[in-house]
Amino acid sequence: MLKQLGAEEDVCTSRVQYAVIDGRGGYFQNVKEIREFSDTAVVFRGGKGGVRVEGEHLALGKYFGGDATVLGDISRVERCEC
Repeated sequence: MLKQLGAEEDVCTSRVQYAVIDGRGGYFQNVKEIREFSDTAVVFRGGKGGVRVEGEHLALGKYFGGDATVLGDISRVERCEC
């Protein structure tokens, strides 16, 4: 399936993968650890690197089995070496 989409070489299953819904929050997969948490920033570490989530009124909705949800107004997500 990934080969059909042309993404086979680009997908790294040990990196944090995510989807953000404007104004509502985001869903993050392959999370190994929460490195930082406040109402304006969350940092997740994955197997290879991590992501920094910035916004306003951020709250953790779920964190179980490598999946996490962040509720709030996410304004920026960037990859980082965490």
